[in-house]
Amino acid sequence: MARHPGFALLALLALLLTAGRAGAVEPSVLDGAQRLFYNGRYADAGAIAASLCTSEPETLNACELHLSALLFQIRRAIGDAPDRDKALAACGVCAPLLSAFVAETRRVQGIARARVAVAPEDETALFFLGKIDLNYVWLQLGTLGRKTGWDEFWEARRSLDKVLKANPRHVRAKVARAWIDYIVDTRLPRGTKWLLGGGNKKRGLTAVREAAFAGGGIFERAEAEFALWDMQVRERELPQALETARRLAIEFPDNPELRRFIDTGIPMAPR
Repeated sequence: MARHPGFALLALLALLLTAGRAGAVEPSVLDGAQRLFYNGRYADAGAIAASLCTSEPETLNACELHLSALLFQIRRAIGDAPDRDKALAACGVCAPLLSAFVAETRRVQGIARARVAVAPEDETALFFLGKIDLNYVWLQLGTLGRKTGWDEFWEARRSLDKVLKANPRHVRAKVARAWIDYIVDTRLPRGTKWLLGGGNKKRGLTAVREAAFAGGGIFERAEAEFALWDMQVRERELPQALETARRLAIEFPDNPELRRFIDTGIPMAPR
Protein backbone atom coordinates (compact mmCIF):
# COMPACT_ATOMS: atom_id res chain seq x y z
CA MET A 1 0.00 0.00 0.00
CA ALA A 2 1.29 3.45 -0.91
CA ARG A 3 1.91 5.69 2.07
CA HIS A 4 0.32 9.11 2.33
CA PRO A 5 2.91 11.83 1.50
CA GLY A 6 2.21 13.43 4.87
CA PHE A 7 3.85 10.45 6.58
CA ALA A 8 7.25 11.52 5.27
CA LEU A 9 6.85 14.99 6.73
CA LEU A 10 5.74 13.59 10.10
CA ALA A 11 8.76 11.30 10.15
CA LEU A 12 11.10 14.19 9.43
CA LEU A 13 9.51 16.33 12.14
CA ALA A 14 9.86 13.48 14.61
CA LEU A 15 13.52 13.14 13.70
CA LEU A 16 13.95 16.89 14.10
CA LEU A 17 12.47 16.82 17.60
CA THR A 18 14.67 13.89 18.58
CA ALA A 19 17.74 15.64 17.26
CA GLY A 20 16.79 18.80 19.11
CA ARG A 21 16.53 16.96 22.41
CA ALA A 22 19.95 15.47 21.80
CA GLY A 23 21.42 18.93 21.24
CA ALA A 24 22.28 18.43 17.56
CA VAL A 25 20.58 18.35 14.19
CA GLU A 26 21.02 15.23 12.07
CA PRO A 27 22.10 15.97 8.49
CA SER A 28 19.36 13.61 7.30
CA VAL A 29 16.75 16.12 8.52
CA LEU A 30 18.03 18.83 6.21
CA ASP A 31 18.44 16.25 3.43
CA GLY A 32 14.78 15.38 3.84
CA ALA A 33 13.78 19.02 3.63
CA GLN A 34 15.84 19.44 0.47
CA ARG A 35 14.17 16.41 -1.10
CA LEU A 36 10.76 17.88 -0.30
CA PHE A 37 11.87 21.17 -1.88
CA TYR A 38 12.98 19.59 -5.14
CA ASN A 39 9.76 17.58 -5.26
CA GLY A 40 7.89 20.89 -5.22
CA ARG A 41 6.62 20.65 -1.63
CA TYR A 42 7.83 24.10 -0.74
CA ALA A 43 5.71 24.76 2.34
CA ASP A 44 6.74 21.46 3.94
CA ALA A 45 10.40 21.99 3.06
CA GLY A 46 10.28 25.55 4.38
CA ALA A 47 8.70 24.52 7.67
CA ILE A 48 11.47 22.02 8.40
CA ALA A 49 14.25 24.34 7.23
CA ALA A 50 12.87 27.18 9.37
CA SER A 51 13.05 24.92 12.41
CA LEU A 52 16.73 24.26 11.68
CA CYS A 53 17.64 27.90 10.98
CA THR A 54 19.05 29.59 14.08
CA SER A 55 21.22 32.62 14.77
CA GLU A 56 24.33 30.44 14.44
CA PRO A 57 26.35 30.75 11.20
CA GLU A 58 26.56 26.96 10.98
CA THR A 59 22.89 26.79 10.03
CA LEU A 60 23.11 29.14 7.02
CA ASN A 61 22.37 26.23 4.68
CA ALA A 62 19.03 25.63 6.41
CA CYS A 63 18.27 29.37 6.42
CA GLU A 64 18.94 29.63 2.69
CA LEU A 65 16.67 26.65 2.01
CA HIS A 66 13.90 28.28 4.08
CA LEU A 67 14.21 31.48 2.03
CA SER A 68 14.25 29.56 -1.25
CA ALA A 69 11.10 27.72 -0.19
CA LEU A 70 9.36 31.02 0.59
CA LEU A 71 10.45 32.43 -2.78
CA PHE A 72 9.08 29.44 -4.67
CA GLN A 73 5.81 29.55 -2.75
CA ILE A 74 5.39 33.16 -3.86
CA ARG A 75 6.29 32.28 -7.45
CA ARG A 76 3.77 29.46 -7.51
CA ALA A 77 1.03 31.56 -5.90
CA ILE A 78 1.43 34.43 -8.39
CA GLY A 79 1.37 32.00 -11.29
CA ASP A 80 1.77 32.86 -14.96
CA ALA A 81 -0.11 36.17 -15.02
CA PRO A 82 1.69 38.79 -17.16
CA ASP A 83 0.48 41.63 -14.89
CA ARG A 84 2.50 40.91 -11.75
CA ASP A 85 1.09 43.79 -9.70
CA LYS A 86 -2.48 42.67 -10.37
CA ALA A 87 -1.63 39.04 -9.64
CA LEU A 88 0.10 40.03 -6.40
CA ALA A 89 -2.91 42.11 -5.29
CA ALA A 90 -5.24 39.17 -5.98
CA CYS A 91 -3.02 36.66 -4.17
CA GLY A 92 -4.40 36.00 -0.71
CA VAL A 93 -1.34 34.18 0.63
CA CYS A 94 1.32 36.38 -0.93
CA ALA A 95 1.36 39.25 1.58
CA PRO A 96 2.33 37.12 4.60
CA LEU A 97 4.77 35.08 2.51
CA LEU A 98 6.39 38.24 1.16
CA SER A 99 6.59 39.80 4.62
CA ALA A 100 8.19 36.65 6.02
CA PHE A 101 10.63 36.48 3.11
CA VAL A 102 11.84 40.06 3.48
CA ALA A 103 12.12 39.90 7.28
CA GLU A 104 13.97 36.59 7.21
CA THR A 105 16.26 37.79 4.42
CA ARG A 106 17.32 40.78 6.53
CA ARG A 107 17.90 38.59 9.59
CA VAL A 108 19.97 35.96 7.76
CA GLN A 109 21.95 38.57 5.82
CA GLY A 110 23.00 39.93 9.21
CA ILE A 111 24.22 36.51 10.32
CA ALA A 112 26.19 35.95 7.10
CA ARG A 113 27.68 39.46 7.06
CA ALA A 114 28.80 39.13 10.66
CA ARG A 115 30.57 35.88 9.82
CA VAL A 116 32.26 37.42 6.78
CA ALA A 117 33.36 40.41 8.87
CA VAL A 118 35.16 38.04 11.24
CA ALA A 119 36.48 35.72 8.53
CA PRO A 120 36.61 37.54 5.15
CA GLU A 121 37.86 34.43 3.31
CA ASP A 122 35.16 32.12 4.72
CA GLU A 123 33.94 30.35 1.56
CA THR A 124 30.75 29.04 3.13
CA ALA A 125 29.66 32.39 4.56
CA LEU A 126 30.53 34.22 1.33
CA PHE A 127 28.54 31.74 -0.75
CA PHE A 128 25.43 31.87 1.42
CA LEU A 129 25.55 35.66 1.64
CA GLY A 130 25.67 35.81 -2.17
CA LYS A 131 22.95 33.20 -2.61
CA ILE A 132 20.61 34.89 -0.09
CA ASP A 133 21.17 38.23 -1.80
CA LEU A 134 20.48 36.65 -5.18
CA ASN A 135 17.20 35.16 -3.96
CA TYR A 136 16.12 38.66 -2.97
CA VAL A 137 17.14 40.09 -6.37
CA TRP A 138 15.28 37.29 -8.17
CA LEU A 139 12.13 37.95 -6.13
CA GLN A 140 12.17 41.63 -7.03
CA LEU A 141 13.36 41.50 -10.62
CA GLY A 142 12.02 38.14 -11.75
CA THR A 143 8.92 37.29 -9.73
CA LEU A 144 7.57 40.78 -8.99
CA GLY A 145 9.02 42.58 -12.01
CA ARG A 146 10.47 45.41 -9.89
CA LYS A 147 13.81 46.96 -10.79
CA THR A 148 15.20 47.17 -7.29
CA GLY A 149 17.59 45.28 -5.01
CA TRP A 150 20.79 46.67 -6.53
CA ASP A 151 22.70 46.72 -3.23
CA GLU A 152 21.98 43.01 -2.89
CA PHE A 153 22.95 42.48 -6.53
CA TRP A 154 26.42 43.99 -6.08
CA GLU A 155 27.00 42.20 -2.78
CA ALA A 156 25.99 38.89 -4.38
CA ARG A 157 28.26 39.47 -7.34
CA ARG A 158 31.28 40.36 -5.17
CA SER A 159 30.70 37.46 -2.78
CA LEU A 160 30.22 34.82 -5.46
CA ASP A 161 33.17 36.07 -7.52
CA LYS A 162 35.37 35.82 -4.44
CA VAL A 163 34.24 32.23 -3.81
CA LEU A 164 34.88 31.22 -7.42
CA LYS A 165 38.27 32.91 -7.52
CA ALA A 166 39.37 30.78 -4.56
CA ASN A 167 37.47 27.66 -5.64
CA PRO A 168 36.45 27.56 -9.33
CA ARG A 169 34.86 24.13 -8.78
CA HIS A 170 32.31 25.34 -6.23
CA VAL A 171 29.19 24.01 -8.00
CA ARG A 172 26.55 26.02 -6.16
CA ALA A 173 28.49 29.29 -6.51
CA LYS A 174 28.96 28.58 -10.20
CA VAL A 175 25.21 28.12 -10.67
CA ALA A 176 24.33 31.23 -8.68
CA ARG A 177 26.88 33.31 -10.61
CA ALA A 178 25.49 31.95 -13.88
CA TRP A 179 22.06 33.25 -12.89
CA ILE A 180 23.56 36.74 -12.46
CA ASP A 181 24.91 36.61 -16.01
CA TYR A 182 21.57 35.35 -17.29
CA ILE A 183 19.39 37.81 -15.36
CA VAL A 184 21.42 40.85 -16.37
CA ASP A 185 21.47 39.85 -20.04
CA THR A 186 17.78 38.92 -20.36
CA ARG A 187 15.95 41.16 -17.90
CA LEU A 188 17.61 44.55 -18.16
CA PRO A 189 17.98 47.21 -20.87
CA ARG A 190 21.37 47.75 -22.49
CA GLY A 191 22.33 50.83 -20.45
CA THR A 192 21.49 49.17 -17.16
CA LYS A 193 23.43 46.05 -18.17
CA TRP A 194 26.54 48.17 -18.57
CA LEU A 195 26.05 49.85 -15.20
CA LEU A 196 25.74 46.43 -13.55
CA GLY A 197 28.93 45.07 -15.04
CA GLY A 198 27.38 43.33 -18.03
CA GLY A 199 25.78 39.94 -18.45
CA ASN A 200 25.96 37.05 -20.87
CA LYS A 201 23.15 34.51 -21.13
CA LYS A 202 25.24 32.14 -23.27
CA ARG A 203 27.94 32.14 -20.60
CA GLY A 204 25.27 31.51 -17.97
CA LEU A 205 23.85 28.57 -19.90
CA THR A 206 27.31 27.11 -20.45
CA ALA A 207 28.12 27.42 -16.75
CA VAL A 208 24.97 25.67 -15.51
CA ARG A 209 25.37 22.95 -18.13
CA GLU A 210 28.91 22.32 -16.88
CA ALA A 211 27.73 22.40 -13.27
CA ALA A 212 24.93 19.92 -13.98
CA PHE A 213 27.46 17.32 -15.11
CA ALA A 214 30.27 18.21 -12.72
CA GLY A 215 29.40 15.60 -10.13
CA GLY A 216 29.03 16.49 -6.47
CA GLY A 217 26.20 15.74 -4.10
CA ILE A 218 22.67 14.92 -5.17
CA PHE A 219 21.25 18.29 -4.20
CA GLU A 220 24.11 20.24 -5.77
CA ARG A 221 23.41 18.41 -9.02
CA ALA A 222 19.69 19.00 -8.61
CA GLU A 223 20.14 22.74 -8.18
CA ALA A 224 22.32 22.87 -11.29
CA GLU A 225 19.95 20.73 -13.38
CA PHE A 226 16.85 22.67 -12.32
CA ALA A 227 18.68 25.87 -13.31
CA LEU A 228 19.58 24.30 -16.65
CA TRP A 229 15.98 23.20 -17.22
CA ASP A 230 14.66 26.66 -16.35
CA MET A 231 17.09 28.40 -18.73
CA GLN A 232 16.38 25.90 -21.51
CA VAL A 233 12.66 26.59 -21.19
CA ARG A 234 13.26 30.34 -21.25
CA GLU A 235 15.39 29.95 -24.39
CA ARG A 236 12.70 27.73 -25.99
CA GLU A 237 15.16 24.86 -26.24
CA LEU A 238 12.26 22.52 -25.59
CA PRO A 239 13.72 19.17 -26.76
CA GLN A 240 16.75 19.73 -24.54
CA ALA A 241 14.52 20.93 -21.71
CA LEU A 242 12.44 17.75 -21.99
CA GLU A 243 15.57 15.63 -21.72
CA THR A 244 16.66 17.54 -18.61
CA ALA A 245 13.19 17.28 -17.07
CA ARG A 246 13.12 13.52 -17.58
CA ARG A 247 16.48 13.14 -15.83
CA LEU A 248 15.26 15.24 -12.91
CA ALA A 249 11.98 13.31 -12.66
CA ILE A 250 13.85 10.08 -12.01
CA GLU A 251 15.12 11.51 -8.73
CA PHE A 252 12.18 13.84 -8.00
CA PRO A 253 9.08 12.14 -9.45
CA ASP A 254 6.55 14.14 -7.42
CA ASN A 255 7.52 17.59 -8.69
CA PRO A 256 4.31 18.90 -10.34
CA GLU A 257 6.06 21.35 -12.68
CA LEU A 258 8.28 18.57 -14.03
CA ARG A 259 5.32 16.23 -14.44
CA ARG A 260 3.28 18.87 -16.23
CA PHE A 261 6.10 19.62 -18.66
CA ILE A 262 6.86 15.95 -19.35
CA ASP A 263 3.18 15.01 -19.80
CA THR A 264 2.03 18.00 -21.84
CA GLY A 265 5.14 19.72 -23.18
CA ILE A 266 3.75 22.95 -21.78
CA PRO A 267 6.25 24.71 -19.50
CA MET A 268 5.43 27.09 -16.71
CA ALA A 269 5.75 30.68 -17.89
CA PRO A 270 9.14 32.18 -16.92
CA ARG A 271 9.03 34.16 -13.68
